[in-house]
Amino acid sequence: MSGLLPIEPTASQAEVEAAVRDWIAEQVPKPWRDAAQRGGANEIRKVRSRADYLAWYPLYAASGLVVPNWPREYCGLGLPNRMVRVIEAELRPFNLGRLNALGLNLAAPALFAHGSEDQRLRFLPPIVRNEEKWCQLFSEPGAGSDLASLATRATRDGDEWILTGQKVWTTWALESDYGVILARTDADSPKRQGITYFLLHLHQPGVDIRPLKQMTGDVGEFNEVFLEGARVPDSQRVGAVGDGWKVANATLSGERQMVSGSGSGGVGRLGGGGIEAAVRAARENGAWADATVRQRLMRLYSEDRIRDLTNQRVRATIRAGRSPGPESSIGKVHQGSLNQHLQEAIVDLMGASAMAWPATDDGALPFAVHGFLRSRANTIEGGTTEVNKNIIGERVLGLPREPDPWHDRPWREVPRS
Repeated sequence: MSGLLPIEPTASQAEVEAAVRDWIAEQVPKPWRDAAQRGGANEIRKVRSRADYLAWYPLYAASGLVVPNWPREYCGLGLPNRMVRVIEAELRPFNLGRLNALGLNLAAPALFAHGSEDQRLRFLPPIVRNEEKWCQLFSEPGAGSDLASLATRATRDGDEWILTGQKVWTTWALESDYGVILARTDADSPKRQGITYFLLHLHQPGVDIRPLKQMTGDVGEFNEVFLEGARVPDSQRVGAVGDGWKVANATLSGERQMVSGSGSGGVGRLGGGGIEAAVRAARENGAWADATVRQRLMRLYSEDRIRDLTNQRVRATIRAGRSPGPESSIGKVHQGSLNQHLQEAIVDLMGASAMAWPATDDGALPFAVHGFLRSRANTIEGGTTEVNKNIIGERVLGLPREPDPWHDRPWREVPRS
């Protein structure tokens, strides 16, 4: 069996389950299936390397199961959301993660909402197949939380645009082929009205990607990107000139949902293990006998379940390639503080071993310590907690907008850091 599964949009649940089970039996390697029966993800990782998964992934992408409710012309199956949940239940035991998370969760929603049909046909299938990897070029040294004040310029040159400026905190830029990018095309309009959204090819002159080192010791997850005369054809402009802020909101909502943790459907927990790891550590070192420890962990467990259920309510829109809207900020705010509290609990359970450990040749940190340090970014990345609380207040609860005396002034008059 190869290619898109022959499942009709009107197929019953039994028919969908049968088709997916047949595909699993034929296409998922037997050692992976056996490992899943023995012990799930932990056992699968023992028999399946990253290289193995990358080599096998084209079969997964070709089946349509990566994005089953996308239209078939974009490598989906065109199924309703209720059948997506059926498919996920069948696939879940085999830990088949979706690659190219930023392409699927950041670029695709903008293309579905605002792109042309030519753009969708050109870019969506390679995203699903993980043939072209994507990143997001939004934040700048002087435009983070106040993203709309960005200064990267795009100047029209015939059928192309010339980009000049600097971006920062660009996740996985070194691994990417394309990036969604915001650039200012009109300095005389208010800051949110003079921005345009482009799809930038990164492997070209005028694009300089420099990795940033984090306090975990990791290099390359985050990067700064310098643009000096990089070119992008007008055919890779998404939305109208000056309409980039509206287009960007589709990407930003997708990003917030992607980093919202358990049940988000994207990059689960950014930094450290889950509540199961904390409970396991407590049982192994005897701390579980302490009622105070149990209470702390059960409070975290309850919050983790709440996060999962909350995220499930907006997950279907991401699976369909659409922006989930401002409600994605709810999970983002919850995830940031919850994961930090969870990682703090895990290192507390480690005791002295979280402060000193045997050296390794590569200088790597223990997994739990790495997770604790990495989690400090959770309340900043994907929009700070403060920004997302404003979004919830204004766009979900209908509260008055945050006062902004520069809201309608030309961008060139707005003070910038």
